[in-house]
Amino acid sequence: MPDIIIYTAKLCPYCTMAKKLFDRKGVGYTEINVDAEPGLRQQMMEKTKRRTVPQIYIGERHIGGFDDLHALDMNHELDPLLNA
Repeated sequence: MPDIIIYTAKLCPYCTMAKKLFDRKGVGYTEINVDAEPGLRQQMMEKTKRRTVPQIYIGERHIGGFDDLHALDMNHELDPLLNA
């Protein structure tokens, strides 16, 4: 199973939904709260080229935000990524 990284913020409902989706799938993830330390949001923006959270990586693949993750799940493309 590839490593999963989710960049999140404290009061982000989409971050919560992304984490719940992974919880339902029974997969672990590493959460990086960009509010926790100065510079983490900037680091995320440099890596993803996006400003919003969540930003999700499965292995080396940048998935995007919750809408992108949900679309993968609805198209039955998420499970193969998680089981790679």
